[in-house]
Parts: sequence; structure tokens; C-alpha cells
Amino acid sequence: MSASIQKAVWVASLLAAGQVVVVAQPALTPPDAAAATNVLGPKIQFATPIYDFGRVRAGEPVKYTYVFTNTGDALLILNSVQPQCGCTAAGEWTRQVEPGKTGNIPIQFNTTGYNGQSLKQVTVQCNVTNQPTVFLQIKGTIYKAIDLNPPLAVLNVLPDTEKVSVMVTITNNTGEPLLLSPPESNNRMFATELATNTPGKSYQLKITTVPPLSMGSVQGQISLRTGWTNPPTLSVPVVANVQPAIVVVPSYITLAPGPLANALTNSVSIRNQSTNAVLLTEPTVNVQGVEAEIKEMQPGKAFAALVAFPQGFELPPGQQVELRVKTSHPRFPVLKVPIMQMPRPAVPPGPVAPAVRPAPPTVGNPPSRPAPPPLPSPAGR
Repeated sequence: MSASIQKAVWVASLLAAGQVVVVAQPALTPPDAAAATNVLGPKIQFATPIYDFGRVRAGEPVKYTYVFTNTGDALLILNSVQPQCGCTAAGEWTRQVEPGKTGNIPIQFNTTGYNGQSLKQVTVQCNVTNQPTVFLQIKGTIYKAIDLNPPLAVLNVLPDTEKVSVMVTITNNTGEPLLLSPPESNNRMFATELATNTPGKSYQLKITTVPPLSMGSVQGQISLRTGWTNPPTLSVPVVANVQPAIVVVPSYITLAPGPLANALTNSVSIRNQSTNAVLLTEPTVNVQGVEAEIKEMQPGKAFAALVAFPQGFELPPGQQVELRVKTSHPRFPVLKVPIMQMPRPAVPPGPVAPAVRPAPPTVGNPPSRPAPPPLPSPAGR
């Protein structure tokens, strides 16, 4: 008997016995569960989250509008649009977008004061469950119409040096020719000279110190008219750091309030920073009772000035007292160190004695008065 005949006989016997064969079917997914798996909610998709503005001139505003689409099936809500800094601002952006619709976020970047490559970021907060924060970027290169190299001219003047120069290169980055007027300095310590490298494109500005120089940090500004409307004038800041040949530390002597309870000796350090050795002589103080001497710690370079104040010393009122030391340096023939004294502390007022008040009147019976003298008795009685 073939296999097919055997199978037919087996099925027939089951039906004859009244048994039913049930074929297994896959379980049906409940309608609610199927709907839950298809829910998207709001979705946000930008046409481009990064905008490259290329190369722009400093001062020119960069404007761009980011376009986004709600690719979900629920209302998209933008809660906030926050630029990275104050130079970037957001315009009136779309706050709610229906499914399938688009919205806009206008952004403006103020490039004033920038130079070189720049990257700014904008943060967008929305109601998308799995993407509540989106970052947008705006980037590019900013160039100055006129470039200064270096942007700040610094001259370091060493001791025994009076003339120091620095070169500033002025480059025109536009296609318009640049013609500069003769430079003008607002400080007599700085002399200027302008040379042309490439007509209309590149110039060389030479700045030189002019003696006599003031000690410390000296600032100035060099101005050149450009013939343009933007910018009409080119300003070059300059700073000269003039180092003194002789340094005194401390620069003045301070005493305790007078009169001094005890004798006191103060020390002042004097350092020679010049190339040649110096000689210090004749230390004096222009007030009686104070003695001064010089001790050479390093020949020609380091010294200590000792000033001795006697007990009971007090600065004369209204007199300018100072330590004076003669030097062999031609630019510093005399060193002067001021001497000051702290004021006396104010004396607090003493306690005020209470005012004496008159005794209050007696309460009760008034004091008794003396009885009048008795009358004389009549004569003959």
C-alpha cells in the first residue's frame, strides 16, 4: 500500500471515530496594541542644521533662516531658541507646526570685532520625546578690511636705551585701493614713518620712541586717514614699557604715628639695572635728628640705604621730608625717597558726667514753722 493511500485511510478512520483535527492559528494582535506601535508623536527635521556663510568682511551681518519640518503625527511645539552669545540673535521663529508642515528660525550673526574662523551655536528646545534638544551651527571665516600686524605696537625700552622701534604691517584685504594719509601721533614720545610696500594694498608703519622718556608704561595712538567711509580713520594703539635704570624698593618710607616710642631704623633697597656700574654717595635726610648711610651689597649694582630715626621723632607739620642719595648715573643724579608718617589715631571722647538735677519737692506735710515769740504781759498785772 502506498503512503498516500495509508494517509487517506488514517484520516477516514479519525472522522469515523468522531474526532476533529484542529490546525493551530497565529494569535491575533489586539487593536489597541497595534495602534500603540504606530504612534510617532511630533518629530523635527531640519533641511540643514549647519550653515557655512563662507568668507565675509568684519562688520557685515550674516543672516540665515533655518527651515524645519514636522515629520511626526502630532503638533510640534518649539519651547525656546537660544543663541550661544550676544553677537547672535534669533528673529521671530515658528512656535507651533502641524504634522507635515514646515517652520522657520531666522538667525543673524553680528561679525563686528571678529577676525578669522568663527563658529556659533544655537540651541533649540522642543516637545519631541526622544529629541528635546537640537543644536544648530553657523560658521565661516571673517576678515578685516584692513589688517594690522601686530594689532598692538609694543616697545620694550631697556635701561640706558632711549630709541626703540617697532614695525606694523598694514594690509588691505579688499579689492578697493587704499590710500593712507601721513600718520599722526597723540603722544610726543612716539615718532612715525610710513612706507609703501604695494601701492593701494600693503604699507609699513615704523614707530620709534623719542627721548626724554617717562618711566613706566606709556600709551599712545597713531592715526591715519584712509579716504574710505568705512573705516574713515585707521588707529594703531602703541605702548612703551620704559624700564628705569635704578629701582628703589620700597618707593617710600612709612613710619608709625609720632612721636616714636623707640628708636627705629628703616632699610631701602636700591638696584642698578643699567649696563654700567654706579656709585651712590652722600645719603641725607632733610630734617634734624635723622641719620642715613649707604651699604654696598654688590659692587656697582646693589645697595642698601639705612635710615635711623631717634626716639620721639615726629615729622614736622607741613614739611616734605625725604631721603636723598647722589648717584654717578647721568640720567639719575639724585635719588629721592619720600618719608611719611601715619596719623595718630583719633582719641574717643570720654564718658559724659550726668547732669545734676535739683532735688524734687518733699511730698507730705510741709515743714513746721517756728512759733512766734510770746507777747509781753501788761504792766501791773
